[in-house]
Amino acid sequence: MSENRNVVIIGSGCSGHTAALYSARANLKPLVIEGHEPGGQLSMTTLVENFPGFPEGIMGPQLVENMRKQAERFGAEYRMAHLTSADLSQRPFVLHLGHHVVHTQALIIASGASARWLGLPNEQQLIGHGVSSCATCDGFFFSGKEITVIGGGDSAMEEANFLTRFATKVTLIHRRDQFRASKIMLDRARGNPKIHFLTDTVVDDVLDVSKKEVTALKLRDLRSGKSWDHPTSAMFLGIGHIPNTKIFHGQLDMDADGYLKTRDYVFTKIEGVFASGDVQDRRYRQAITAAGSGCMAALEAERYLEGHGG
Repeated sequence: MSENRNVVIIGSGCSGHTAALYSARANLKPLVIEGHEPGGQLSMTTLVENFPGFPEGIMGPQLVENMRKQAERFGAEYRMAHLTSADLSQRPFVLHLGHHVVHTQALIIASGASARWLGLPNEQQLIGHGVSSCATCDGFFFSGKEITVIGGGDSAMEEANFLTRFATKVTLIHRRDQFRASKIMLDRARGNPKIHFLTDTVVDDVLDVSKKEVTALKLRDLRSGKSWDHPTSAMFLGIGHIPNTKIFHGQLDMDADGYLKTRDYVFTKIEGVFASGDVQDRRYRQAITAAGSGCMAALEAERYLEGHGG
């Protein structure tokens, strides 16, 4: 079974929803493939206070649901499906959703990037309740408290430095005594009196699910084998993200970490294929920037279709 579309959008986070809204208002009748993480990272966030237009803040899941309803109002169609393969060498492009095939004149890739997690027993249950992968999003909620950052690269150093604006103390935990971070970022963190380093240490679990908040981390010294509970109000993961681009390997240009390379904001190397949001933005990774690039991708897709009889 197959169908033909003007534009297909891969992903249903802020970028995908915004692309759907603009495409639908242009009467392109977009199909949105929701993917394995419907709603993107905002669906795992509690209170969002930095998205314009909500002076009292809004819950992450509610924000993405509002975006979806707005796009659907103008004719966007959403489908719970997974993209299993794509052929971008043909015109129209060929997308396989399991046994179903979709042919599309234009494609917007807004599949996002998934945060790297530690895989701890209680980690997922405490996301949004003290476990976070975004200091910019959640740091403010821990003003005046002691918090912990996990990681040894530039992301961890940047998160730790940023969080000292709010926390009384930031403990940075790394499993080795050597760091991947650049010298300038490491020196900046080491020079911050609020940041304390704990090396050769791993996190075995996060507490306390019964209280629905982070109260401590179960730590283990890799040299001595000693375990102990480290009191903290939050655990921020600074171990990077994984862009959801695997299906496009060998077809689109990517950097060493798998983020899609774009020119002029949203253009990929293949005419008619656009990328927006965290799948190509490793610098900002904010809901509002993802939404903005989703708008750009939709506008460019509309122009592309106009020029190609779509």
